[in-house]
Amino acid sequence: MTERRWAWQLALVALATACVVPCRAKNKEFPADTLINNVVTDPRSGRLYVGAVNRLYQLSADLQVESRTETGPKKDAKQCTPPVTGACEEAVDTDNHNKLLLVQEATDVLVVCGSVFRGICSLRNLSAVEQLHYFSDSKGEKSYVASAEEGVSVVGVTSYFTKDANNFTVFLVGKGYGSHDSTKLISTRILQDYGDWVVFDSIIEASAVQANPFVLRYLHNFRFAFKDGGFVYFLFSRTLGVQDTKNFTFVSRMCEDDQGYYSYTELQLNCSGANKYNKAQAAYVATPGDVLAQNMTQSGRYGPVSASDKVLFVTFTSDEDPSTSALCMFPLPSINEKLVSITEACYNAKGLIDNKAAVYSPYSSKSEELCSSSSSNNNNGEPIKSKCGAEHLPSPLASKAEFALAAEPALARKGHMTAVAVAVENGHAVAFLGTANAEVLKVHLSGHAEVYGRAHGDVTGEKVNKNLLFDSHLQHLYITTEKKITKVPVQACHLKTDCQSCVSMKDPYCGWCVLEGKCTRKKECNRSSEEKIWLWSPNQKCVQIEAFDPPNLSHKKTGQVDINIPALPVLGSSDQLQCQFGFFTSRAVVVLADSQVRVTCSLPDPVEIPPTPDQQDYVSVPVTVLVNNSIKVTSGQYHFYNCADTVKKNQNSPCIACVTSGWGCQWDAQDHTCSDKDDAAGGEHIVKPQQADSCPQFESPEPLLIPVGFQVPISFQGRNLGIYTGKSFSIGTELMKDTEVTVTAEQGSEFKFTGYEFSFDKQQEVNISFHIKDTDTLRKIDSTLTVVLYNCSVGREDCSLCKDAEAAYRCVWCSADRRCVYRESCSRAEPAQCPDPEITDIVPRFGPLNGQISVTIKGSNMGIKKEDVKKITVAGVECVHQGERYSVSTSVVCEIGPARPLPPMDFERINSGAVEVELEGGRRGTSKVIFTYRDPKPLLVHPARGPAAGGTLITVQGEHLDTATRDDVSVAVGGVPCEVVAFGEQITCKTGRYRGPKVPSDLLPVTVRYGRNTTKEVASAYQYSENPKVTDFLPKESFLCGGRRIAVLGSGFDLIQRASLKVVPLADEFSQSASPAEFVQEALSKNDTVLVFLSPPAGAGVDPQELRTFVQLDNETEELKNFVYHPDPTFNKLDKNVITETSVIIVTGRGFTKAMTTAEAQAFVGDASCRVNVLQDDKLILDAPLSQPASKRQRPDATDNQLELVVKFGHGEWTVDYVTYATKYDIPLATIIPSVIIPMLLFIAVSVYCYRRKSRQAEREYGKVKNQLANLEESVRDRCKKEFTDLMIEMEDHTSDLSEARIPFLDYKTYTDRNFFLPSKDGANDAMITGKIQIPEARKAIVAQALNQFSNLLNSKTFLINFIRTLESRPDFNARSRGYFASLLTVALHGKLEYFTDIMRTLLLELMDEHVQNKNPKLMLRRSETVVERMLCNWMSICIYQFLRDTAGEPLYKLFRALKHQVEKGPVDAMLKKAKYTLNDTGLLGDDVEYSVLTLQVLVHGEGPDVTPVRVLNCDTITQVKEKIIDQVYRNLPYSQRPVVESVALEWRPGSTGQILSDMDLTSQQEGRWKRLNTLAHYNVRDNATLVLSRVLHTRSFHQHQDSYEEKNALLEEDNTYHLVRPADEMDYGKSKRGSVKDKAMTKAITEIYLTRLLSVKGTLQQFVDDFFRSVLCSSSTVPPAVKYFFDFLDEQALRHDNVDEETLHIWKTNSLPLRFWVTILRNPHFVFDVHVAEVVDASLHVISQTFMDACTKTEHKLSRESPSNKLLYAKEISTYKKMVDDYYEGIRQMVPVSDQDMNTHLAEVSRQHTDKLNTQLALHQLYQYASKYYDVIIQSLDEDPAAQNKQLTLRLQQIAAALENKVTDL
Repeated sequence: MTERRWAWQLALVALATACVVPCRAKNKEFPADTLINNVVTDPRSGRLYVGAVNRLYQLSADLQVESRTETGPKKDAKQCTPPVTGACEEAVDTDNHNKLLLVQEATDVLVVCGSVFRGICSLRNLSAVEQLHYFSDSKGEKSYVASAEEGVSVVGVTSYFTKDANNFTVFLVGKGYGSHDSTKLISTRILQDYGDWVVFDSIIEASAVQANPFVLRYLHNFRFAFKDGGFVYFLFSRTLGVQDTKNFTFVSRMCEDDQGYYSYTELQLNCSGANKYNKAQAAYVATPGDVLAQNMTQSGRYGPVSASDKVLFVTFTSDEDPSTSALCMFPLPSINEKLVSITEACYNAKGLIDNKAAVYSPYSSKSEELCSSSSSNNNNGEPIKSKCGAEHLPSPLASKAEFALAAEPALARKGHMTAVAVAVENGHAVAFLGTANAEVLKVHLSGHAEVYGRAHGDVTGEKVNKNLLFDSHLQHLYITTEKKITKVPVQACHLKTDCQSCVSMKDPYCGWCVLEGKCTRKKECNRSSEEKIWLWSPNQKCVQIEAFDPPNLSHKKTGQVDINIPALPVLGSSDQLQCQFGFFTSRAVVVLADSQVRVTCSLPDPVEIPPTPDQQDYVSVPVTVLVNNSIKVTSGQYHFYNCADTVKKNQNSPCIACVTSGWGCQWDAQDHTCSDKDDAAGGEHIVKPQQADSCPQFESPEPLLIPVGFQVPISFQGRNLGIYTGKSFSIGTELMKDTEVTVTAEQGSEFKFTGYEFSFDKQQEVNISFHIKDTDTLRKIDSTLTVVLYNCSVGREDCSLCKDAEAAYRCVWCSADRRCVYRESCSRAEPAQCPDPEITDIVPRFGPLNGQISVTIKGSNMGIKKEDVKKITVAGVECVHQGERYSVSTSVVCEIGPARPLPPMDFERINSGAVEVELEGGRRGTSKVIFTYRDPKPLLVHPARGPAAGGTLITVQGEHLDTATRDDVSVAVGGVPCEVVAFGEQITCKTGRYRGPKVPSDLLPVTVRYGRNTTKEVASAYQYSENPKVTDFLPKESFLCGGRRIAVLGSGFDLIQRASLKVVPLADEFSQSASPAEFVQEALSKNDTVLVFLSPPAGAGVDPQELRTFVQLDNETEELKNFVYHPDPTFNKLDKNVITETSVIIVTGRGFTKAMTTAEAQAFVGDASCRVNVLQDDKLILDAPLSQPASKRQRPDATDNQLELVVKFGHGEWTVDYVTYATKYDIPLATIIPSVIIPMLLFIAVSVYCYRRKSRQAEREYGKVKNQLANLEESVRDRCKKEFTDLMIEMEDHTSDLSEARIPFLDYKTYTDRNFFLPSKDGANDAMITGKIQIPEARKAIVAQALNQFSNLLNSKTFLINFIRTLESRPDFNARSRGYFASLLTVALHGKLEYFTDIMRTLLLELMDEHVQNKNPKLMLRRSETVVERMLCNWMSICIYQFLRDTAGEPLYKLFRALKHQVEKGPVDAMLKKAKYTLNDTGLLGDDVEYSVLTLQVLVHGEGPDVTPVRVLNCDTITQVKEKIIDQVYRNLPYSQRPVVESVALEWRPGSTGQILSDMDLTSQQEGRWKRLNTLAHYNVRDNATLVLSRVLHTRSFHQHQDSYEEKNALLEEDNTYHLVRPADEMDYGKSKRGSVKDKAMTKAITEIYLTRLLSVKGTLQQFVDDFFRSVLCSSSTVPPAVKYFFDFLDEQALRHDNVDEETLHIWKTNSLPLRFWVTILRNPHFVFDVHVAEVVDASLHVISQTFMDACTKTEHKLSRESPSNKLLYAKEISTYKKMVDDYYEGIRQMVPVSDQDMNTHLAEVSRQHTDKLNTQLALHQLYQYASKYYDVIIQSLDEDPAAQNKQLTLRLQQIAAALENKVTDL
């Protein structure tokens, strides 16, 4: 029902929307397949010709395609000369961009020039463009017309050329210069062969404007070309050819028949006085119309301009402010006049105007001499006047900047205006301006340009092409965007249906046709030339009613009314005028009197007038003036009044309300009625209009103040009461409820009322108005008696507030009642002084030690005025009273001073105390609430990073942060204010935008300021980072219904706390709403590079073209340009509603593919989903469900088997139709049985009988096996599920603690020590780990100095390479020594990791060359047998350390903890090191040990009374129990800080005495020569038993613990001890001997049954293994830069060598990272974490690491029944892991490369952070031992190396040796 109701509501909304939005015909469109370059029209036929990339179209005026042809792509190469043949090896398929289209009317051809073949043109048929008239690519350079470069602009104009008395059709071309173009800037091209000329030949050789040297310097950008008055004009921008790259705009002119371009002259055009808008974008030539011409003339800036003059309209952009653009206007007469002055100045005045150089020659180095060298006059001494120049006259010419033609912008606005077209309507110029974001603005060019609207084009956010064209009748505009042309009417007058909306458009095309009631163009309105007939829209005036005569009328009367309508037009002879009053219509008469047009109409009869509304004394009736019964001319409201209803306004004074109304009513006091004015009525009882003073009334009450709860008599005056003589009156009011009290007449006109005891406690005061009634008639007589009722108690809760009341109220503090009352209500006298002040609260209760914050003291009786407060102390410190913030009695504010210093030894005392207030008269009050001085300490800020744009919510944590109040606290990050949004024990603030020029790389301090004198700082707490960047987003469309999944790509998103997608309707100057609605959707998910949103629904009735889409990233907003909303799709009813088993459903409609794909679309039949097979724009093909689904919702008239078909696109859901499933009809049984069933049954019966006799036994056996397998499978499944559930529940506590702080990461030194030196022969006793070395005290300084020299020597690449090669050449320098040496070298050079990396690269290149030359490249890096291989291993360890801490460490630790937890939850044999739960078959406990789980309550001796519950097994040895207890009790300490097992004792106290538990004691069980280790079961320890853990006297370190444990195990083994299972080979020989072979086989089989436990454990841990593999092998998240850098290095080297294939490269990468680093870490978690890895856990880690290794190999592992169980265990997952590895390697290859500079920066930062933690001196000392051991060989090697000799390396080593070991050298 709910869904059905929703669907109906949706339908109603859609219907309502359709009714509200005015219908308009859809604009005609032409969609192109490719980018549109040029559009031209043929003015004779109205056709359009469209030049696009690789396409040419011929369109009708309605944009229907008449002809089309493909112009590309073509095989071409810019460096090849046409014709392009197979000899041009560089030729590839090249897109052909249309560069020029020209309609040549004289010859009926279309000139088409493209970008291929060096810009050669073709001639095509104007009537059918697919017909090619001419094309030749073999004419050479002279036929290269356009440009081969996409970015070079080309313009052209048709013209003529005269030669040999022949007129030739030509076209002139202006173009910029591309690297492979013709060098001609401007050329004249012929369109026929003539003499030596061929088609498209350049027939004028004028070197001045087409020479080689200048073209690249001036960067011409041609925008427009046109002809006028025998001249050809080109508009372009260019630079001045000097170093400055600023553009200037020029218009150049030359005579149309100039045979040598002698008249070519350039004039600079400036848009704005300072030429701010300097680069032309588009232009149009048109007449300005009368109004604009007049305005231009009056402005004085353009000279005289007539309506018939041509004006050049140009849009400009600005290099100075690229975000803006402008429209400027240049009359052609002004341009021509300026050009003539320039040429004449050059010809006759040596280039001077007003004695200033005005002319120069562009593109020439001799420009200054140009004009001076010419003749100043001709031979006759007369000035030269040559309109078209001459060969002997200077050319080309250009104006200097000072003599540019300047114009002020007619319109300037944000954004780029890319196109312009101008038309004139009724003498008014209208400009249409295309913009870069697909708008076409309509601009009325009058005194000041005004944007009044937009052309209604279905445009999609793309730039409007500069070819903005009108149709041949100037009725429509062709708007061209990147791939679409839309035909749009120039006006939309007809959409407005009333005068007001028509004139509000301000559209110069539109006006209101009064007598036709339409918004039309002027020519469409009959008699529009007559005055007042057509009201022009920009004047914004409609026909209005100015006045009615009479202005109103009584609802009881009727008559005529004159309506004054000054703007009413003159009616025609056949026109009739009507007046409509509501539903009453009457004929109107038009009267012209005193030059005023008055319309006389009859009013409706009283019975036709609607009743007067409640609470009103008149009714408004709509008045409409009509022409010819239907056309509304104007309207208004006419008021019919009702005098009887005037008393509704004030029923206490009916007479006054009657006579003071605006209707002229009179009051009859005798009848007590209000009626229309009647001059005939008279007498004392009649009160005439506006004579309120004559009304009988009561007034002037005394007193005006009445207290609550006390009866006060009230006297008042009566007036005009003559007709009430002898009458009695009663008085009442609402607060007297229904009580009426008789009024007593006093002397004269005075009356009295005994008063009333009022009750009222809602507020202090309330006005009450009394009414007075005639007791006989109960009619109300006018009363203006209003008094103030007040309550002393309200708002005056204490004595001081009471005394503060105004004296007129006579309020006193009644001590008996302890409240404020009216004086007469209190039986006792008021006390002279109020009680002592009482303090109830102080805000804040904590203040900083330095004070200087305001403290608000709340309470009562704290004085009446601020001067009453004499002294305030807070915690013994004087507090300065802030009088301006004082509130009477209830609140005192003061500013505290610094806290009193405490005595030095008074550590325990807190600086706090009560607040004391002393008032005038010595009264004191002391608070019970304590104020405390304390020192706030901000300690930590998180998060520690955020974008420079700000908006990050950071939380400051620390101690006592909630000191003072929120108003006292301010926070700043590095000086940038941080807005406090939450204040308490933590402070949360929102960071501000960092305003500095560069985002600082350092961490900034966070400053918290309390009051004026306390500043606290968290140093290096927060870092501003670069703002996130959006690089792309997909997909780029959505329907208005929203809900489409949008992925925004970029970087830096992990810094963002809140990301939202926001859609905003475009706000503009035409929108009626003040603030457009926003549609916002929060991000669904985010990581550092991807944000995922659902597109927001944009609401019904929204124009998709008006929407702009933004991504809001905290404070930063990025627009998603080109994101387009499309109208929702429409669906048709189904052609076929019946679904059969094999049928598909075809849904038709339109607009499906605009913002949807097959994968995203969803469809449902009933409650079943349909697969969407095909999605086309008008068709959707669905697979119907095979069987009939259930119905989800049904329409009321649907039958039972009708199902709704619903299509869902994002949030949009459409019920397309209802469908039914075809009914299946059964074949009659009578036909089936004889023909098919009976023979078949007989055959089957015989076959089954024969078969079953032979197979019954096999089936029985098979059933048993199947049953066993099913049980086994079910058992494993249940066990996995149970174990995984248990593990998840029990791991929750651990996982919740796994913040970085709780994961026991090793510090950097310990991490490197264990990775570098634990594998060495000395292990934990290695000098590098212990840090101990013996150096005599006397020699320490010498040794330190020598080691520094040795460090410098190692920093010589020549020495170090020589040193390493020499050592590796020695046979006794084995693999272990090489690894140790490499680790020492890593530590020694840690301060210069860039240098270390360089050495490693050099050695790796040598190693690579060696392996490749030896034909075994796959073996490289397989082992760590060389120094460089170990260096690489250490380098990876260093570079991945941070990645471990940030990313991979957590999943690895979780895996380790989960594995440890899983192993320890089952029995573990302490002697055999085998476990029930393991992944390793060799470590599997091959017996079914009975055990139960116990929870022990452990009390730690000396650490308080709290007990810790610990889960153990009753089969655990005492040592195992201790380990589990230590693990639980000290779980928050790293392993190295926990007590070792040998250092604690475990005591059980079952009764009054305690018992020490141990593995072996006198009670241990003896079985023959075997002794069993004691367990909890042995001691009979029960569940929930309490055990005490206490320390013993001796303790040992972590490594000693390991040794002692091994020693103890050895002792136990010597005693033939066992734990759970006796070793198999040690069992009783006799028993074994008696067993048969069958028994032994059974024993083996039974043992292997337990292998299913491996599967159970594997299933339980699978999630943790997958998480770890994903964290390590995911290139889409963070990848350490070192990995990308090194893999790129390997890729480069693989390309360098021919015999390195992809498999070898894969092996290199695998050997360098996964096998060299990750496998080591996986096998040794204690290399990363401070943990202990038990042997049974290590065995399982070995299996996982082996799986990891298998996943990294390319070879396929063929598995069989004989394969090891460990291999079989993960066989299924290996393929998945292999793909992960391949994807990881490929993902890294696709990443942005890490440059050497970036890598060195990263390495330098690592060096800076960690080097000081390492013992580099010790490493140098140990390294020197190798130098000492191989001293002679090294010296010999250095002597043989010329580079070493040059650097005197031998001498330096000898000096070091002499210092370190007193070696005798030959120095």
